[in-house]
Amino acid sequence: MPENAAEVTAAGIARLAGVGRAAVSNWRRRHADFPKPVGGTETSPAFALTEIEQWLRDQGKLAEVPLRERVWQELSGDPAGAAAALVRAGCALLLVRERPTDWLELAAAPDALLAERLPAALDQVLAPRFGPAGERAVHTPPAHELLPAVPLLRGVAELAAGLGACQTFEFLLGRYLNANPRQYTLTPPEAAALMAALAGAAAQDATVLDPASGTGTLLRAVPFPAALYAQEAAPELAALTGLRLALHTDAQVRTRAADTLRADAFPGLAADAVLCHPPFNERNWGHDELAYDPRWEYGFPARTESELAWVQHALARLRPGGTAVLLMPPAAASRRSGRRIRADLLRRGALRAVVGLPAGAAPPYGIPLHLWVLRKPTAGARPPAELLLVDTAELSTGGGRENLDWGSVHTTVLDAWEPFDRQGTVEERPGVSRAVPVIELLDDDVDLAPGRHLPPAAGGGGAAELAHVRERLTDTLRLTGELTPPAVPATREGHPEPARRPATTVGELARAGALVLHTGGAGSTAGMEPVPVLTEQDVLAGRAPSGTLPEGGTEGMAEQPVRIAEGDVVVPVLGGGAVARVVDAATAGAALGRNLQLLRADPAALDPWFLAGFLRGTANNRQASSYASTATRLDVRRLQLPRLPLDDQRRYGQRFRELAAFEDALRLAGRLGEQLVRGMYDGLTDGSVTM
Repeated sequence: MPENAAEVTAAGIARLAGVGRAAVSNWRRRHADFPKPVGGTETSPAFALTEIEQWLRDQGKLAEVPLRERVWQELSGDPAGAAAALVRAGCALLLVRERPTDWLELAAAPDALLAERLPAALDQVLAPRFGPAGERAVHTPPAHELLPAVPLLRGVAELAAGLGACQTFEFLLGRYLNANPRQYTLTPPEAAALMAALAGAAAQDATVLDPASGTGTLLRAVPFPAALYAQEAAPELAALTGLRLALHTDAQVRTRAADTLRADAFPGLAADAVLCHPPFNERNWGHDELAYDPRWEYGFPARTESELAWVQHALARLRPGGTAVLLMPPAAASRRSGRRIRADLLRRGALRAVVGLPAGAAPPYGIPLHLWVLRKPTAGARPPAELLLVDTAELSTGGGRENLDWGSVHTTVLDAWEPFDRQGTVEERPGVSRAVPVIELLDDDVDLAPGRHLPPAAGGGGAAELAHVRERLTDTLRLTGELTPPAVPATREGHPEPARRPATTVGELARAGALVLHTGGAGSTAGMEPVPVLTEQDVLAGRAPSGTLPEGGTEGMAEQPVRIAEGDVVVPVLGGGAVARVVDAATAGAALGRNLQLLRADPAALDPWFLAGFLRGTANNRQASSYASTATRLDVRRLQLPRLPLDDQRRYGQRFRELAAFEDALRLAGRLGEQLVRGMYDGLTDGSVTM
C-alpha cells in the first residue's frame, strides 16, 4: 500500500456501501478476507480506502463508489489532515472556476508533471484574488505537497464538472464541519442573513469586514459586495474562509490569519460595514497589553467585557456613517462592569439598536442572544435622541432551534429597523419594539435589555380577543363531547370470545410490496426552492410542518429529500411513544424530517388509517422497541397488524379516524385553555381586563 494512501473509518465504509455501522462490524467478524486496519485506534480503526473499495466490489456490495463519497474519503483520509486537504482542494477549484482551460491542459499531464506545473498556475489565480503571497492567508501549495494529493484534486475537478466549483467546495466544507461539530462555533445562515439585512445599503457594493470570520458565513450573506475583508486566528480556517468567499463571489477578497484584538491585520481600513459574531466571555483577550490602544474611544473594557472590546474594534474599522452589526450575549447589555462604555455609546449616538433574538437563534443555543446595530458618528452631526429596542423572544413556538420562526423574526426586526433608520423614530408596538429616548437609559445601570423597556402587550390581545378565545374554547369543548368515543366491549354476554386473528408485520408487508418504507433526514435546498420540513416535534404536537432544509453544502447536498404525500403514515422512531400520523392534504409536499419513518401504503392492499391505528397500539410498540443507554428506538419493521380484508380494514380505519379527530379537538382545547388563562392573568395584572 502506498505510504500516503487515504484511510477510511467504519463510519466511512458504512456511507460508501449505504449500510449501517453494525453491518460493517458484522462483515469484519464474518469475513476473514476483510481488509485489516492500517491505522486509527483499537476502538476506532482506520482502513485503506483502496482496499475497502476493492473488497466491497468483490463482495458485490458496491457496484461503483459514488464520486462525492470517493472524493470525501480521499480528503478526510489525507495524511496532512482534512483541513489542509480541503485548502488544496479549494485552490484547485478556484483554478477550475476561473481558468477552466488552464486546468484541462494541466490535467492531461501525468501526476508528477501536473504536481510540478500546478503551483505556478495556482499562483496566477490566488494572487489577483487574495493579494501578495506574503500577506494572504491562502498560500500556494508547493509541488511536493501537491503530488500525493493529485488523485484528490482530479476527483474534486470531476465533481465540480457536475455540481459547480462553488457547490463542490460547500459540500466538502459542510462534510468537514459536520465531522468536527465541537471544534467550531458556526453562525446559522438565517442569523447571518438578518445581520446582513440590518447592515442594509451600507453592505451592498461596498467594503465589508468580519474581524472574527470563522467559516465566512456572515460575509457570504452579503449581497453584491465590492470587497470582503476577513480575519481569523486559526490559519487553516482563515484559508478556508478566503477560498469559500472567492468561490462564492467575484468581489475582492482579503483574508488574514492573526488574533484580531492583539494583531489587527487591517489597521488602516475604513469599511462601509462590519459584521461580527465574536467569541463570548473571553478573559484572555489582551486586557493587560492593550490598555493604551487607540481603539478604546468609548472607554477601556474591563477584563470581563471582551465583547465591548469587539464592539469598539468594529467601530474603529468603520468609515464615518458606516454600520456594524454584532451578535452579542445578553449579559453585555446589563453587566455593571460595562455600563460606562454603554453610556458613552449612547451619548455619542454610536449604538442605534438592540434586538433581542429568541433562544436557539445562534450558539450558544440555550440563551436568547442580542444583535447590536452600531453606526460610526459623523463629525459635527447631532447624536440621535432615541435608541431602537426590539424583542422577538416570543417568536419561538416551543423553544429550541427547530421551533424558531425565522420568517417572522426577520419581518419583525426589519419592520422596526428600516423606518427607524430613515426617520430616527418608529411607532411603538407593545411587547415588540419601541424607540426609547436615550435620556431614559442613562441611569445608574444603563441596562439595554429590550424586554425591560418595552410596554407589555395587551393581555391576550385585550378583552375582545379574550372573549373570542373563550368562544372558541367553548365550541371546542362541545365538539370534544360530541367526538368522545363510546366504550364498546369487544365481547358481549352470550357471545363467544373472538378467534385470534392472524397477524403480519410491517417488514413482511414491505417485502410483499403492500407498502414502501422511507427514512427522513436527508436532503438540502441545493438547486431547489425552500421546502418546509415535517419534524419529529411536529408529529408529536399534531401541528403543521415547521422545519427547514439545510442549505446546499451540507452532508446531504447531492440527495433529494423524501417528500410526503397525502395518505402517508409517519412514525417517530425515538422516545418510545406510540404515535402515528396520517398525512393530510395540507401537510402533503413537505420534506420528511430526521428520526421519522414514512410508510406509503398501496391503497389496493392497505387502508392508511387502519395501518396508523394498529401501529399506535401500546403493546405493539413495546414489543417492537429496543433500548439503548439513553433512548428507546422503535423498529418499525417489527410492528404488527392483523391480516384483514380491505373492507374490514376500512371499518377499523373509520373508527381510528374518529379517534384522531377527538385527539385533535382535545389538543386544540388545551391550547385555547392555556391562552385564555395566560391572557386573563396578564389582563388582570396590567389593567386591560377589569374586575
